[in-house]
Amino acid sequence: VQLQASGGGLVQAGGSLRLSCAASGRTFSDYAMGWFRQAPGKEREYVAGINWNGGRTGYADSVKGRFTISRDNAKNMVYLQMNSLKPEDTAVYYCAAPEGAFILTRSRSYKYWGQGTLVTVSS
Repeated sequence: VQLQASGGGLVQAGGSLRLSCAASGRTFSDYAMGWFRQAPGKEREYVAGINWNGGRTGYADSVKGRFTISRDNAKNMVYLQMNSLKPEDTAVYYCAAPEGAFILTRSRSYKYWGQGTLVTVSS
């Protein structure tokens, strides 16, 4: 599986960004997808996950109510809509895929990773 994340950039606090992740190399609807982030000097952390058909989603408490994960299996794409951004959301964001179809929250459970896209939120 190859994953390509895009959509990062610089935004003011309170603003919005939409991240995209294009997948290839395997039947996209066979597996769940997740978004993680890593801020400077911090460990990579789970942000959001979505199961194989988009019927179930999960979020870290820090982003719940502000971020929305979605997927389009016809286009092999997963998205992360980020609203009401805060400076503490600044990080490199990664899309990732586990082997299975269900949401997982631990980064070590994910086998495939995109290259990351930088999100910077200014105060």
